[in-house]
Amino acid sequence: MAILVTGGAGYIGSHTCVELLNSGYEIIVVDNFSNSKPEALKRVSELTKKSFISYEVDLLDHIALENVFRENHIEAVIHFAGLKAVGESVEIPLRYYHNNITGTVLLCELMQKYNVKNLVFSSSATVYGTPKYVPITEDFSLQTTNPYGRTKLMIEEILGDLHLSDNNWSIALLRYFNPIGAHESGRIGEDPNGIPNNLMPYITQVAIGKREHLNIFGNDYDTHDGTGVRDYIHVIDLAKGHLKALEKVMNRTGIDTFNLGTGIGYSVLDVVKSYEKVTSQKIPYKITQRRSGDIGKCYADTTKANKELGWKAIKNLEDMCQDSWRWQKNNPDGYTEEIKELVENHN
Repeated sequence: MAILVTGGAGYIGSHTCVELLNSGYEIIVVDNFSNSKPEALKRVSELTKKSFISYEVDLLDHIALENVFRENHIEAVIHFAGLKAVGESVEIPLRYYHNNITGTVLLCELMQKYNVKNLVFSSSATVYGTPKYVPITEDFSLQTTNPYGRTKLMIEEILGDLHLSDNNWSIALLRYFNPIGAHESGRIGEDPNGIPNNLMPYITQVAIGKREHLNIFGNDYDTHDGTGVRDYIHVIDLAKGHLKALEKVMNRTGIDTFNLGTGIGYSVLDVVKSYEKVTSQKIPYKITQRRSGDIGKCYADTTKANKELGWKAIKNLEDMCQDSWRWQKNNPDGYTEEIKELVENHN
């Protein structure tokens, strides 16, 4: 019996595949490679010395997705696949609603048809919107501020209704805070398309010389240094959180929600200074205007995940910075460089 990982070639998906394989799980990966690269899956196999089945399939392609269920014995699904850029979601909301929500509905229909009712869903702290205070617990009111966040919240509600209709479903909703870092080998990491939307890949691209400076959006927030404070979590800790959630859904029925973060808030300047310290790379930056919709502080209360999943983030900010730099230094152009070399050698 295998674990189906949708979006398994992506940043968080690929790291979770490594942890699953190293823990003895059999996996099947489905990815359409719209914002990921097949090379990531080759490196997952290389790191774990294990092979696995992967399909280039879009969740919206119902026939192709059904073939995956028909050809394999699937026990549970970890669902990462989805479009994820907040800014882009504001520009093309219909694409986000159609891709993320319809894709999930089609996936759940097939899970229901093939009696696969164990699901770990990749949600987001964006469902909390602008919190009245921090740290954020799972029972905070939910109020998203952008279409991307609304797709996550709508999917959470859909999955709640699904469980209500059939209590044989076992579902974990994982609300991530800010994943950064990379595998300690430097072989897999975050490889964004175009200009990075997130802080750490932008910092690493400045460090490697791809960008001149970092823009810091606002230094007048009510924080210790005026810059925005977030809960940054190492992607390996996050991946291990999925394994703990998977164990839980496979051993009981029900639906539950968990924050996955460190419970510590770091400012943008904290991250920049830590990065400079551990890598000896200077990160020039400019203070610019706040971005619309940004908030001052956002970090998690992780008590519930600690108690109920037996999970706790253990890597610190220096680990996150060191591993991010190792990935970027070894892969200055992300996954594309090795693919180019392979093409050149073949010719």
